[in-house]
This record gives sequence, C-alpha cells and structure tokens, in this order.
Amino acid sequence: MAKGDPKKPKGKMSAYAFFVQTCREEHKKKNPEVSVNFAEFSKKCSERWKTMPGKEKSKFLFCSEFRPKIKSTNPGISIGDVAKKLGEMWNNLNDSEKQPYITKAAKLKEKYEKDVADYKSKGKFDGAKGPAKVARKKVLDESYKESESSAKKKRVTKE
Repeated sequence: MAKGDPKKPKGKMSAYAFFVQTCREEHKKKNPEVSVNFAEFSKKCSERWKTMPGKEKSKFLFCSEFRPKIKSTNPGISIGDVAKKLGEMWNNLNDSEKQPYITKAAKLKEKYEKDVADYKSKGKFDGAKGPAKVARKKVLDESYKESESSAKKKRVTKE
C-alpha cells in the first residue's frame, strides 16, 4: 500500500536527478526488454555526470527550472515531448541567456566539492556508525537501575 497523499506536489528536481531520469529514458528506449540493475546504472550515471562539462550540466539546471512550467501548461504531455520542448528552448537561448545557468552550475560544483571536503575531514565517511548504540544501551541500563532501585524501596517500605 502506498504511503502519503498521491496528489502531494513533489519537490524541485535537481539537475543531477533530471540527468539520471533522462539517462533512464534513453536506456529504456534503446533496451525496452532489459531489466536494469539500479546500483550499476547509478554508478554509470554518476561517472557520466562527473566527466560531463559544466555547460552540459547547466542545461540540466535550465531543464529542472522549466520542466514544471511546461508540464503545468500542457497536462498529459509525454516525458519525451517535454524533453523535446526543453531542448528546443535551450537551443534557442543565446550565450548571454545561458550564462546564469552556467554560473549556477559552477557555484553548485564548488559547493559540492567544499561539502565533500568538510564531510571527509570529519573522518566518518566510510559508513561506520557512531556511538548511537552505546548511548542507547547506557540509557537502557540507567532506566533498568532506576526501576530496580524503586522496586527495592517498595520492598523495604512494605516490611
């Protein structure tokens, strides 16, 4: 059974998420009968994204901004038709109109690199879990001791 409200609006799609969706659509068109291993597919997409030049990434930022507008003005439009319209819109822009998206892509890349460096400097990037279990065990031990001591007090007062 599905969770939540199906009519709830979805959050804004990031440029990378839009890129992965586009890759998935391309793969389905080329190989409609082949099932996809999600982990392998994600790795390949991330490798393609990392090697993609900034101007290409800026196109996906543009698409993530204008995609909801196209879908709202044309309800029931197919995903492929939305992609075609977005491609036409992008190609009709001149360099000065594309510049804000190129700049935004560069800023997002800098922020990402900074965030990764900060995360790695903290030392827990290998998937190791912190002391959450220890803290929980300590709380459970303390609550057990408290209940045990209150039980002793009750026994002492009854005698």
